[in-house]
Amino acid sequence: MSVSVDETEEPGWEVDPEDESGAAVVAAVGRQIRKWRESKGLRAAELGERIGYGEDLIRKVERGARIPRTEFLDKVDDALGAGGLIAVMKADVAEVRYPKKVRDLARLEARAVEIGGYESNYVHGLLQTPDYARALFEMRQPAYSQEEVERNLAARMARRAVYDRSPAPALSFVLEEATLRRPIGGTMVWRQQLQYLLEVCQLHRSIALQVMPTHVDAHASMDGRIEMLKFGDGTAVGRSPGAFNGRPVSDLKQLRILELRYGMIRAQALTPRESLVFIEHVLGET
Repeated sequence: MSVSVDETEEPGWEVDPEDESGAAVVAAVGRQIRKWRESKGLRAAELGERIGYGEDLIRKVERGARIPRTEFLDKVDDALGAGGLIAVMKADVAEVRYPKKVRDLARLEARAVEIGGYESNYVHGLLQTPDYARALFEMRQPAYSQEEVERNLAARMARRAVYDRSPAPALSFVLEEATLRRPIGGTMVWRQQLQYLLEVCQLHRSIALQVMPTHVDAHASMDGRIEMLKFGDGTAVGRSPGAFNGRPVSDLKQLRILELRYGMIRAQALTPRESLVFIEHVLGET
């Protein structure tokens, strides 16, 4: 007897009940699939057999409890002869498959004309390799489920689409030296991460990467990361755990404080050219 896909590894992701907008999209997609299936006189098990998935997955998707993958929608569309009316919903589903907080951040990054970030504990998310990001998610406590690891990893990698925008936003990052020396994921993953930093800076001239050496005894953000995004209409949003209780701010007076701190950090860090030389040196030591 053939084994259906969802008996080995069920495709898609569970719906976050707190993500109301995402849950509404998934529920609407499920209703459409059920409507088409019933119009063809098929039971859920029969549709599953036609497309290689189990009945349980079909019912989960139809009741809006499971976010389907794009290939699932393609197969359902073809099996039901929907002429693209189901497959066309892939764009909506693709947007809600990631956690809401990541979607919100990605939307902001997609609008930004300038993105700046200072990190003290690990490499900035936009600069991470898949294996490095996976290692971070897998070491989280309390632990993520494997599904949560995969979902968050896919979301983080999708954010790198910001590099492909035209015109590209101006991207600046300051990393503490410690982030480059901490072998997250093991030596191989660590080396690949260092190599990627060098490669991405060479490929994208819009990126300015700086290193804050540990011999700098104090600087303007010793109490944590800084995130800054500026938009084409002159507005901006920023956040730092060491300011304003860590909440995102867009008030001009509050933004000036974060901008001042970030500007001071960049002034104290190595220049972008010096930083790449420094990363090459660290890589040579590994």
